[in-house]
Order: sequence, then C-alpha cells, then structure tokens
Amino acid sequence: MSDINLADISAEMASIDFAMLSTHAANGHIASRPMSNNGDVEYRGDSYYFAWNHAHMVGEIEANRNVCLTFQGSRGLLGAPPMYIAVEGEATIIRDKAVFAEHWTSDLDRWFPDGVDTAGVVMINVRAKRIHYWRGEEEGELSV
Repeated sequence: MSDINLADISAEMASIDFAMLSTHAANGHIASRPMSNNGDVEYRGDSYYFAWNHAHMVGEIEANRNVCLTFQGSRGLLGAPPMYIAVEGEATIIRDKAVFAEHWTSDLDRWFPDGVDTAGVVMINVRAKRIHYWRGEEEGELSV
C-alpha cells in the first residue's frame, strides 16, 4: 500500500521542468510534445503552460479537451528510484492577460519577448482528473 498523496505528487512535479503533453490530433492519432511548467505546479490538480495560439495543440485541445501529461522525475536521495507520473485531465485554453500575469516567470521572456503582451500567446490549463504514478516497484493512483 502506497502512502504517496497529492502533496507528494505536487512536490515531485514542481521539481520536473518538462512534461510531455499529449492531445488528440485531427486524424485520430495521439500527438505529444514537451512543455515547460516553469515550476508552476499548484497541485490540487492544475498545471499551466504557455504556447502560441497558432500551435496545432491549441486547435486539438479546442476540439477535444481530454489530454495526458507525463513526467519523469530524477533519482531521489540515497539512490531512490525516480518517480514517473501520468496525469489524465481536461485542458482549457486561456486568453486572459490578467491570468497570464498570475503564472508568468521571467524564464518565459526567452520565448515570449513582450511578456504577457506578446501577440499570439495563450495559456493552457490542465486540470487533473486522475493521476497514476510509479516509483520502483511501488505504484498507485489518485483521483483528483
């Protein structure tokens, strides 16, 4: 029986910069791409990512909100195995600059040089419904 809870998952996810975001492509296939969470993981079940409005994934999310995020942690203290996390959830596209500002970090200026005022920027909010995790021989699932 695992004693890992949502706070443990949140701490692990915050230490992982990149996740793979998988969406449903127009042709019915699964499309995946790396996304940086910039440590912005407030895990009561929400993850936030910035993207370009013209990106395929934005249209894919607008057509089908069901997405998956996958994370791979690093080795823990004393050689503990890494944690792998799969988050099934629903994504929403946000176009509100005030909401952007709540989640903006200076690291984003590299891709979006005008900050929250960069033309064509959107934010993707993924709200988790189910989280599955693995660490060594231990695995478990949390409903959110």
